[in-house]
Parts: sequence; structure tokens; C-alpha cells
Amino acid sequence: MDKLTVVIAEAISPVAVAILRERCNVIDAVGVSREELIRKIGDAAALIVRSGTAVDRELMKAAPGLKVVGRAGIGVDNIDLTAATSAGVVVVNAPDANTISAAEHTFALMLSQARHVTRADASLRSGNWNRNEFQGVELYGKTLGILGMGRIGTLVADRAAAFGMKVIGYDPYISQNRASLLDLDLLSFDAVLEAADFVTVHLPRNKETEGLIDVAALAKMKPGARIINVARGGIIEEKALFEAIRSGRIAGAAIDVFGVEPVTDSPLFELDEIVVTPHLGASTLEAQSRSGVSVAESVVETLEGELVRSAVNIDFGQKISTTVKSYLPIAEILGKIFVSLSYGLPDHLIVAAKGRIASASIRPLVLATLKGALQEITDEPVSYVNAPLVAASYGLEISEQSTRDSNVYRSFMQVTGIFEGDRRVVTGTLMERKGPVLLGVDGYEMELPITEHMILIRNEDMPGMIGQVGKLLGDSGVNIMEMVVGRHPEGGAMMGLCLNALVTQEILRGIQKIKGVSEAKYLHISSALQPDCE
Repeated sequence: MDKLTVVIAEAISPVAVAILRERCNVIDAVGVSREELIRKIGDAAALIVRSGTAVDRELMKAAPGLKVVGRAGIGVDNIDLTAATSAGVVVVNAPDANTISAAEHTFALMLSQARHVTRADASLRSGNWNRNEFQGVELYGKTLGILGMGRIGTLVADRAAAFGMKVIGYDPYISQNRASLLDLDLLSFDAVLEAADFVTVHLPRNKETEGLIDVAALAKMKPGARIINVARGGIIEEKALFEAIRSGRIAGAAIDVFGVEPVTDSPLFELDEIVVTPHLGASTLEAQSRSGVSVAESVVETLEGELVRSAVNIDFGQKISTTVKSYLPIAEILGKIFVSLSYGLPDHLIVAAKGRIASASIRPLVLATLKGALQEITDEPVSYVNAPLVAASYGLEISEQSTRDSNVYRSFMQVTGIFEGDRRVVTGTLMERKGPVLLGVDGYEMELPITEHMILIRNEDMPGMIGQVGKLLGDSGVNIMEMVVGRHPEGGAMMGLCLNALVTQEILRGIQKIKGVSEAKYLHISSALQPDCE
């Protein structure tokens, strides 16, 4: 299979490029105009950017085969997530790559502002020795309020402890138990502003946080407090901050990010109490290398059909466990088999996980099942990203069930569909020696290894059935690699056959004409068993 094409629109480390070249066809588009980039991405399956490329509907439309956009960094403000999700394009980032660099830059700015480092440096270089003019304040003993206790906020809290600071934090998404482990007091947003001597922002920019630090919020801050932002521009209202510092109520600020970037002229630059840097939070050699390598690995894994944790527009429920991840191909296969046997979608689809795989969120398994099922009934691209949207467009109701109780298998999955009151059930598992295994269909129990070419035959449980089917396939030049027979508690049998070749409609019609055969269905499921990248 030909290698898929990855277009690199902004520079990443040579190590990251090497990772991509090993598995994919790489096109270097670093530094080209937008018009040239649109021309280059026509055949792209993946696009890698940093913060300087606007990945919007126009750009994605120019690449109809686009499967994944990789952002070499954390923020995805420059990527239209709504458009990507609708198109089934996975957006991955490098969430851990710059955490250390951003945390360290937070303290670089905090110390620079508290000790007037930049002003003193400029003054001394101008020939002045003004020690008294630049008297600062210590961090020791001060209260640091952290808005956002994610990865970077947590690292900032760790480092603040080394400075002898008292740490308080605000984050509506973490528990008191998690706060206790971090050794900080978890307070309300207002309480943090009122108590902190230094406030540092580590929140994402979204509808809830845009303009969060406004006139009212700044008025609640402790008189003489200082604020630092190494997160995202737009969270702090710049005009309000300017007025709060000019009035003397806020002692100062250190700002690395701005509402509109790049920016070289701002009222904030007029105030000596504000230290500014041009979005340098992730600008270290180490962070840039890590972000490129991380996103390259995620892009390759996505192209190979993996469900990666760094995908920002997929609802995982929570962290994907190793066991759940190993069952993703099985979930997709069961979705394909279910729809193939049912000749369409049910009114209601129930995805159930039992045993060890039920110990974590099974949301990824639901997405994989939908992906496999929907790919059988639509020509539009279906991925983990847009599967729920496509399902909704068909009016499909989806439920998930999980229980730690199991039978003889440590883990297994069951896909059940309800068609106007009638039920169809497909069950599968993962076995160490056999790999993906079909355990049963509609009460017919079997252990049939899942291969590229399979036939399921529902028939009367009577002598001679196996011989007749075997002879017909043999006469047609099709070899039976493995066969099992499942029986139903209420009578009847189902033959499951693994074959070495494609089954034609003529062969299938021949099987259906055999006396005693009520149904024969050929299953071709190679796309769920083979990687996509090469």
C-alpha cells in the first residue's frame, strides 16, 4: 500500500520529521504562502502546524482526504475544531511538551516583575546606577493564587512551594481530594482573587474563560497584588488591566500572551509596572523538540487507526486504559459485523463491555463500534471524531453498558440492536493466541477467529450440511482456513467459516440454494484489521 502524505506547514524538529518519513510521504511546506499551502495539501492525509497557520474550513476543504491535523504545541486556537469534527478530521496536539517550559517562564516573569529585572537592566545599560528606584518584593511568604490546576498549574504549585509561598487554587474540574494531594487550598474564583498576592493564569481560552479577568475581577483582587499570564491571550481584558495598574490598585503584571498576536503596539507597553514577552512560554529548545516528536508520533498512530489520547476533539470520557485500547479493533469489527448481518442500522444500538475492560470508561469502545457500523452504510468519511454526529444524522439512539461480571472470558463485548422491537446481538473477545474472536450471533455460540474473509451460514442442524458447503467452496477454488459450528439453545445451527479469498455473489447464491440453509452472509472486514499509514 502506498504511504500516506503528511504536509508540514511549520517547522518541527529533525527527529520529528524523521519519525514521519519512516512511515509516511512527507511534503515540506514550511514558510510557503497560504495559497501555496492550499495547493500542496490536495493529497494530504495529515497536516502539521504550530500557531501560525489558520486551519479553517477553506484549508480542510482543499484536502478532501485529510484525516488528522497535528498541532505541535498545546493551544488549538488557530484550528476550527467544529469544522474538523464535522469532517471527521482528528485534531491532535502535544499537551505535555511545553509544560515545564511554561511553568519555568511563569516564574521568570514573576521574578522579573517582582524585582524589576527588565527595567533595572535597561537603566544600567543606559549608564544609570539607580539601586533605590528598583526596590522589589520577595516571593517568600506570599500567597500565590493559581487559576487552573492542570499540568502547568500543578508544576507551578510545586515550584512555588520551593520559594516558600502559600499556594491556593481555583479549578472547577478538580476534586478536593486531588487538591489535597497537591497540598493546596482549593477555593472559589473570587476567594482566590481576594487572598492572593500573586495571581497566575493557567486556563484554556474558551467561551467560559474569555474576558474572565475583567474590571469586576480586577476590582476583587487584593490591593497591591500582581498578575501573571503565560496561558492564553484574551483571558485578561487588556484595557481593564491597564486601568487597574495605572490607578495603582494593582501593583503590576507580567504578560506573555495577548488577545491578538503578533502585537508590537499596546497600551500595556507604556506602563513600567508591566513586564512583557512575545509568547515565549514554550520557546525552549527542549519544548520545541518534545512538541514536534509528540505530535509526529500522534499523527502516525492516528493514520494507523489508533485512538490517541492527545486528540482534542474526541470525547473519551476519561483516560483510555491499556485493556480498553486493545479492544478498539474488536469494537470496530463488531460494529461492521452487526450492520452487515442486519442490512442497516437499528433504532437503538447498545454497546456493552463485560469483565476487565469494564473497569474504565468504555466511551472509546462506543466510538469504535459506531465507526465500524457507520462505515458500512455511508460513503462519507467516518472517524472516531464525527461518528456521533453521523449517528445522530441517522436518528440512531446509542446506549452503553458495563459490568465487571463476566463468564468464562476475562473480557468480552456485546453489540445489541433493536429493530422495531426485534433484537440482534453480536459478541466478541480478544484471545491471546487467536486474536479477535467472534463468540456468537443471536444466541448461536462459537469461537470463530476473525479474519479478512468470513461466511456465517444459518442452517438446520442436520447431517451433510458441512460437507455440502465445503464441496461448493472447494469446487469454486476457495479454501476453508477454519470452521466452527454454533448451536442455538432453541434449535438450529450456524456455521462460521474463515476463508482465504473473496467470496463472489455467485458462490453466495449457491450456498443459499443448499437445502436447509436459511441465510448466508459474507463478511469482508479487512479495513479494521490492517493499518492505514503504509
